[in-house]
Amino acid sequence: MPSSPPHPVATRRPGWSDLPVGMRAALADRLGAPVVATRAATAGFTRGFAGVLSAADGGRVFVKAAPRDSHLANWYWREAAVLDRLPAGLPAPRTRWTLAESGWFAVALDAVDGYPPGRPSGPSELATILTAYADVAAALNPPPSDLAALNPPHLADLAQADILRWGDVAAGREAPPPLPVGLEQRLPELVGLESRLPGYLAPASGLIHGDLRPDNVLLTPHGQVWFCDWTWLCRGPAWFDLVTLLLGGHGVEQQEVTVAALAVAGGTSSPTGPASSAFPEATVGTAPALTTDWLDAAFAAHPAAADAPPDALDVTLAALAGYFLTTAAVVPETATEQLVAHQRHSGVYALDWLARRQGWS
Repeated sequence: MPSSPPHPVATRRPGWSDLPVGMRAALADRLGAPVVATRAATAGFTRGFAGVLSAADGGRVFVKAAPRDSHLANWYWREAAVLDRLPAGLPAPRTRWTLAESGWFAVALDAVDGYPPGRPSGPSELATILTAYADVAAALNPPPSDLAALNPPHLADLAQADILRWGDVAAGREAPPPLPVGLEQRLPELVGLESRLPGYLAPASGLIHGDLRPDNVLLTPHGQVWFCDWTWLCRGPAWFDLVTLLLGGHGVEQQEVTVAALAVAGGTSSPTGPASSAFPEATVGTAPALTTDWLDAAFAAHPAAADAPPDALDVTLAALAGYFLTTAAVVPETATEQLVAHQRHSGVYALDWLARRQGWS
C-alpha cells in the first residue's frame, strides 16, 4: 500500500466575483464597510464559496455561501445552528450572523489566524490535538440541553442507513471496490466486523462532532486547538470521533490551503497545555510518520476510548474502509473531484491499519 496519497488538486470553489451582486452588497452592509480584500479557500471538498472577507474599517469575517436551493445551504444553516449552541469556552468557531439574499444563503464566522495540522501529523502535534479533544468530548457528554433540542440524528441509525457497505458488496448490491493483493478473500471478515458497529453505537447518549478529521482542526501559533465544521453533529460515542481523527492524521498529506488554514475560529479559550503523558511519547520538534503501533496506543490511552468495546477500533476501521472505498466511485454534485482521492486514500489507510491489527499483512 502507498505510504502517502498524491497531492490533492485545488478545489473549484466560486470566487468573490462569482457571488451575486446583491449578495456581495448585503455582505458589505452586514460588515458595516466595503469589502476591500478577500482570501478564498482553494481546497476542500465542497463547491460552496468559502473565504475571509476584510472590510475597509479593518473588520474580518470568514464566510461560507451557497445557492439557497442547494444541499450546501442547508448544511451551512445546520452548522450555524450548532455553533450558536455549543457550550461557552469550547474551542470551536462561533456564528456571527447569517443572511439570505439574491437566491443565496451565507453564514459568517469570526476569523482568526491559524494553520492546519501536518499531513500526516507528527506524534507530538497529534497528541496535542488528542488532549484538546478530550475536553470537547467531556463537554458534550451528557449533551447540553440547547444542543439536544436540535434533535441531532443518532450515529447508529446513520451507520445502518449509509456507512455499512461490505454487506452490500457481499450480497451483490454494491460494486466491489478494488482491494489490495492479499485482502480479496477477507470480505467475510469485513462483513462480520462492520455488522457489530450499530450495536456498539446504539447505547451512546452523548454528542460528537461526527466528521472529525485533521482538515477540520485549526492550530494557532499560541498553542490553541480549534475544532471546525460542525455540520454533522450527532449522538454517538466519542471513540468514533477519535478513530476518524487518528485515521486522518495517519493517512492524509499536507494540503497547502484549506478552509481551516483560512482560520475559521472564534470565542475565547485558554491555550492547550502539553500533550498528556498518557499518550505515546513523542519528541517535540520532530514529525516522524505515525506508525500503526503509535495509533493503537493513542486510541487505547485516550479518555474517549475508556468505555469502548474491546474490538471497537477494528469494527470502526472495517466499516469506514468499506464506506470510503465504495463511495470513492461517485462524486456528489455538491463535492469536488478532490473528494474522490480523499475517500479512496482514507479507505486504503483504514484497511491497511485494520489488516495490520488483524494480522492480515
